[in-house]
Amino acid sequence: MLDLSIVVPVYNERESVEVLCTQVHAALDKLGRPYEVILVDDGSTDGTWETLTTLSAKYPHLRLIRFRGNFGQTAAMSAGFHAARGDVVITLDADLQNDPADIPLLLAKMGEGFDVVSGWRKDRQDPFINRRLPSMLANGLISCITGVSLHDYGCTLKAYRRSVIQDVHLYGEMHRFIPALCSWVGATVGEVPVNHRARQFGKSKYGISRTFRVVLDLLTVKFLMRYSRGPMQIFGRIGFGFAGGALLMLAAIIVDRIFGIADPFLLKRPFWVITPLMFLGFALQFVCVGLLAEIQIRTWHESQDKRIYTIKETWPAP
Repeated sequence: MLDLSIVVPVYNERESVEVLCTQVHAALDKLGRPYEVILVDDGSTDGTWETLTTLSAKYPHLRLIRFRGNFGQTAAMSAGFHAARGDVVITLDADLQNDPADIPLLLAKMGEGFDVVSGWRKDRQDPFINRRLPSMLANGLISCITGVSLHDYGCTLKAYRRSVIQDVHLYGEMHRFIPALCSWVGATVGEVPVNHRARQFGKSKYGISRTFRVVLDLLTVKFLMRYSRGPMQIFGRIGFGFAGGALLMLAAIIVDRIFGIADPFLLKRPFWVITPLMFLGFALQFVCVGLLAEIQIRTWHESQDKRIYTIKETWPAP
């Protein structure tokens, strides 16, 4: 039986993984609890896998998973969650910016009765304009829309009870919303300040362009959390909105025909009608079709137990 499973997505971090393994094992050995460390190589091309297999001879707690290609951080976390055997699953980044020495802080907070504990990079060591500012705006937006208030959704250093995380299915770029998704299935969510270190090797794999994907996935998460059990609630409201607008326009035409009110703008200026129809009709239809597609994709994956990644090999070999 294992108490802890550490899940680390890895992508082109050849220079970091040896230091990472040393620090993770040093932090976990002090706890005196049985553990495993699962590193998921997300299609690295810089020799990361070869370095990891070499390190596995030194660190017997290591379990390695290698993807056939680059499927993204969400897929890597999903693979780690599926492979985890510990009662508590802890995630962290491979770039050494998360401090493994903070793992006891997460476990102590979890001991207060929380099912999920999220790290908060209170003194974040990243550039302000292109990293911290977008993150602050995104965290505020996500907290407001999901109803789960956290300072730092983007911090990978988090702890989950496996009994909770195994009921959460991840697709797209959903990894940053895991606390909200866990709350959706009834988990209690806490937060604790953690250390954050400047990157030692290489450069970040993420840029400000990721913000657009965050917004789209946030819309999906909100829909799934609120309307997945009754999608007619949202589509019905939209339908009533269009019906209400149509009734108002019909009333204006009837009043003009009966009472001869001169020149209502709806009668003589059709672009006032075409413009809102283009926006409300086409834009909302595309959004709704996208949401329906998300539901369909989830159903397809879950009903057939499909994975969002393909594993090339594992170590030790089964």
